[in-house]
Amino acid sequence: MGFFKRKKKQAPMTMNIRQENSRAQAETASQEAFQNKKSIQHYIIKCCEQIIEAKKELEEEKTEYRVVTDYLNDIQLLEELADEDLAEIQAAAENVRRLDRLRDEYQNAEKKISDAQFVQMQQEEETIPNAIVRLQTNEAYQATVKKDMNYLEGEKNEWYYNKQELLHQQKILKILSFGLLGVFAMSVVILFVLQKGFRGDTRYAWMGVLLTTAVSGFCMFLKMSSNQTEIKQSEVNMNRAIELLNKVKFKYVNVTNAVDYACEKYHVKNSYELNYIWEQYLNEVREREKFKKTNEDLEYFNDKLVRLLKRYRLYDAQVWLNQSSALVDKNEMVEVKHNLIVRRQKLRSRIEYNNKNIRERRAEIDNILKKQNINTPEIRGIIDSIDQLRVG
Repeated sequence: MGFFKRKKKQAPMTMNIRQENSRAQAETASQEAFQNKKSIQHYIIKCCEQIIEAKKELEEEKTEYRVVTDYLNDIQLLEELADEDLAEIQAAAENVRRLDRLRDEYQNAEKKISDAQFVQMQQEEETIPNAIVRLQTNEAYQATVKKDMNYLEGEKNEWYYNKQELLHQQKILKILSFGLLGVFAMSVVILFVLQKGFRGDTRYAWMGVLLTTAVSGFCMFLKMSSNQTEIKQSEVNMNRAIELLNKVKFKYVNVTNAVDYACEKYHVKNSYELNYIWEQYLNEVREREKFKKTNEDLEYFNDKLVRLLKRYRLYDAQVWLNQSSALVDKNEMVEVKHNLIVRRQKLRSRIEYNNKNIRERRAEIDNILKKQNINTPEIRGIIDSIDQLRVG
């Protein structure tokens, strides 16, 4: 009996466990369904965003398509103009094209002087010609003075070396004179010995020795006296050359300072470069005047061309200012027209693709809503806002 009683007590506990398991399974299923629902809603929102983005692109493409079509209509209208009307437009367009080319040539031309050099020339325009002449004169004088300085330097060195050579000769002559004196003394001793010891006749020998010694000594004396005179004259000439050289150096320093100052002031190396910059400045001034005149003429013919085109109520008359060559050259016009046609075809393809993409995404959303029975206010509000947008 006790056993059955225990069994009856355990039955309610088993039922409670089963109920808890069932409740847990229900909650898990509910959570999975909730998560699945959220995932579906997220996917729907993503599709809606794709539709919105596609519609924005579609509107931009349709707008651009209309613009391209208007341009093609303008070309057709121009092609159908009478010859007289077209000739007037082409004349204005030719002027625009020519002036555009001139302006581009000026803007793309390589500048021969920098902007800083142009400004300096412009600021000192009145004094530059005289400055060039003055610098050329100073450079010529500098070259002359340098030449004189080199000549005097050479003359000074010449007299210095001449003096040194004469002094060297004096030393040699002095040594020779002592040698002559020694020879004379030895000759006297020998003759005296011959005369006294050997009773020889030495009269002619004495005459020869005395005559030779006298002549040699006299010649040495004359040469040394002459050298001494030349040494003094060399010193005088060298001092004179040094004096003149110092004066010339002073002139050279002054004219060099003047040349260096002018070169530093105008940032040049010499008068040739300064004259070149001045000539390029004058050319640049003329080119700028021409450029200014070109701009004025271009503005006039631009206005004239736009006025002529506006007579025929074109979609955009201004755009032909950048396509003036097409108005003059038929081949250019054919190329412009071809590019527009290709562009319009690509736009048409993009429009068709985006329309198809929008329809497919919208159908996909409807299919999901129908199958999953999801119709929350958030989703419905997004879908309504999408449906209110214009669809191509």
